[in-house]
Amino acid sequence: MCSLSDETKQKWIDEHFLFEQSDKYLQAAGSMRDWPASRGIYFNSDKTFLVWLNEEDHLRLISMESGADVEGVFLRLARAIGAIEKVVPFQHSAQLGYLSSCPSNLGTGMRASVLVRLQKASAHPSFKETVEKWHLQTRGLYGENSSAAEGCVFDISNRRRLGRTEVECIKEMYFGVKALLELEKGLL
Repeated sequence: MCSLSDETKQKWIDEHFLFEQSDKYLQAAGSMRDWPASRGIYFNSDKTFLVWLNEEDHLRLISMESGADVEGVFLRLARAIGAIEKVVPFQHSAQLGYLSSCPSNLGTGMRASVLVRLQKASAHPSFKETVEKWHLQTRGLYGENSSAAEGCVFDISNRRRLGRTEVECIKEMYFGVKALLELEKGLL
């Protein structure tokens, strides 16, 4: 077992690489009873691919990078999923899709998200309409544990996962964010 200094823990939390234990619902459900033991985090040297073990899901795979290379991020994720599935098959239901300890991730389990600054668009009346049209979810800079955007930076992701393919999830996020950026550009 590897232990981290408090300084390293905070640095990784601030960089969004290390998960926190602050969810009262997970605590009430007993999901955190064996934490911090029985969980872990692994990432590549570039910090563009992470594996979280026993955070909210049993296994959470994260592919990310700065910039707009959505296809490259997805291909990195797909390669990793293929490699992992050769060793450890994922639990799948014909009716529900991939199974997870997090009900909101049933289906594909794919949350495709971007961090984007929307200073003008976020205050515009058509912001909410665009978010709804593209079935998006907006969260604060720190994801699901934050609702308010800091500096008008939002974590925007696909809302629908059940009954969708991974490509459909990414397309909804991509075209929805594109529409929001066009709204922002038109207001500047």
